[in-house]
Amino acid sequence: MNKNSIFTLVFFLIFTLVSAQGNSWTLTKCMEIALQNNIEIKIRQLEIKKTEKSQNSVLNRMLPSINLYGEQGYNFGSTIDPSTNGRVSSNIQNNNFYLNARTNLIDFSAFANAQKDKINIALAKADVEVIENEYKLQILESFYQVLYIQELLKIQKEQLKQAYFNLDRITKEVAIGSKPQSDLYDMQLSFSTEEIRNQETEQLYAIKKTELFQLMNAIDVKTDEVVLEPYLKEVTKDFDTELFNPKIKLAELNYQNSLKSIRLEKASNYPVLSAYYGYSTFYYKNIKQANANTDSFFNQLEDNKSQQVGMQLSVPVFNGFRNNKKISASKIAGDKAKLTIEKEKQQLDKQVVLEEQNKRNYLQLQNKLVEKEKYAKASLATTQAKFISGKVEAIVYSSVKNQSLSADFELLKNSLQLQYIDLKINLLTRNQL
Repeated sequence: MNKNSIFTLVFFLIFTLVSAQGNSWTLTKCMEIALQNNIEIKIRQLEIKKTEKSQNSVLNRMLPSINLYGEQGYNFGSTIDPSTNGRVSSNIQNNNFYLNARTNLIDFSAFANAQKDKINIALAKADVEVIENEYKLQILESFYQVLYIQELLKIQKEQLKQAYFNLDRITKEVAIGSKPQSDLYDMQLSFSTEEIRNQETEQLYAIKKTELFQLMNAIDVKTDEVVLEPYLKEVTKDFDTELFNPKIKLAELNYQNSLKSIRLEKASNYPVLSAYYGYSTFYYKNIKQANANTDSFFNQLEDNKSQQVGMQLSVPVFNGFRNNKKISASKIAGDKAKLTIEKEKQQLDKQVVLEEQNKRNYLQLQNKLVEKEKYAKASLATTQAKFISGKVEAIVYSSVKNQSLSADFELLKNSLQLQYIDLKINLLTRNQL
């Protein structure tokens, strides 16, 4: 029987046992619920929406800014008569109105800022992917910790049943005098040890399940009724050669953002061509000369209006070398961001190498465990026959039975560990199971 057949058989047996029970949870279900309930992810998703709303396209940045101003003022004493532009000793009421519009026709900063806005949106999304990936790795580890203990508990319950059976049998044999009292003491000690170990495992199982569902923020689930299902789906292994690790993606986007920052700082050294339009008018009235021959409000607004249209070219000549310093600092930040990419790739490579080494170790151990399970079952078969015929003591048969059950669990745990490593590598390198 080859390795894949053994894995398939083992997981099929587990699935059959689990399906017969009540509230079952798969790894995929746990991750889906966890991602839905995670508050930090929800906060980062709102940050994405905020960044998207804050984005300004190049066209939006080039739209004219239009401002309308209105003011009313009073001049007392010696002042300027707006009608003659001469100084008079009088009190004047002024109403001034302005309409100004300005737009930049050529502005390199607008292009650089628009590109940075797009990068900022991608950065916000990549930040969410990093958090989700780290969170899924935590869920994966916690899930398999519970799964290990769940399967161990099944083995120990079988051992406890066997210990109780042997204790009951020896008790009856001692009562009729066919066995010495010392055999009963041995069986009582064995049963007590199994009972304590089973209770400790049950307590640890309850704690680890609670920790898993607390990690998922699923506090309304009755964890004592939950049974975990092994991940029965075939682990995908045929991927494209391109990595898709969220941390590397985030580092690459930070590097691109630093390059855009350099362009933005350089744009401050480039000329800006803008166009403007202005419209103004005013109304005046001499307060002391109430009966003076003053034109009406609307007539004055019409007579006093003026307009101006023009273009302005602003060419930076000298700014105290401040822009050059900012450009140099941005270049250093870019080099730092580039090194961060290499750092993340190195860390990922090291982690994957270790996981691959662990996988090879478990694969080598798998064959040994298969042999051990075969020998344990053969030993159990012969010992059981001897026990039935009275050739071996119950304590010996109980020990061989426990060894066989332990061999089953070791093989099962090793198989689960192999699957856990495959899933972990997939999450690290592809961000998917």
